[in-house]
Amino acid sequence: MLLLYMNPILIYNFSTKSNSRDWRIIDDGVMGGKSQGNFSIDEKGNGVFEGAVSLENNGGFSSVRYQFDKVQVTPASRICLFVKGDKKEYQFRIKDNANSYYSYITTFKTSGEWEEIEIPLKDLYPSFRGRTLDLPNFSSKSFEEIVFLIGNKKNENFKLILDKIELK
Repeated sequence: MLLLYMNPILIYNFSTKSNSRDWRIIDDGVMGGKSQGNFSIDEKGNGVFEGAVSLENNGGFSSVRYQFDKVQVTPASRICLFVKGDKKEYQFRIKDNANSYYSYITTFKTSGEWEEIEIPLKDLYPSFRGRTLDLPNFSSKSFEEIVFLIGNKKNENFKLILDKIELK
């Protein structure tokens, strides 16, 4: 039996030379909310997505996104996130086309420690504004945007530290 292992493809490797402007914050302010997210590179070269989610004015989310040239995938591809969270739940989202109105999403819970979170792309389901769409799970041959989002239906501060994101 022949097993082929794909070398990991680096989606983003944070370092002290990383540019925080590669990442764009989108909060619920686009709909009148009051949540405030921020993205920065810390002194160790990690990406830091932090802020406060507010339910005021029907708000309730903060997100950070990164767009890049299309990355080819296979049905067996997995995203590996190297992160340190705050024991809260976050959504990980991708778009096969940055102009699509919907994303493919999943939720992951952080432990409070550095960890590797592995997400099979085929498990990501289509969603738009918090509603699951009647479409198949992710099955595209590529994607070109990733998003981290927090929106746990409560007022809360958050902090997610990112080391690197790989495709396996």
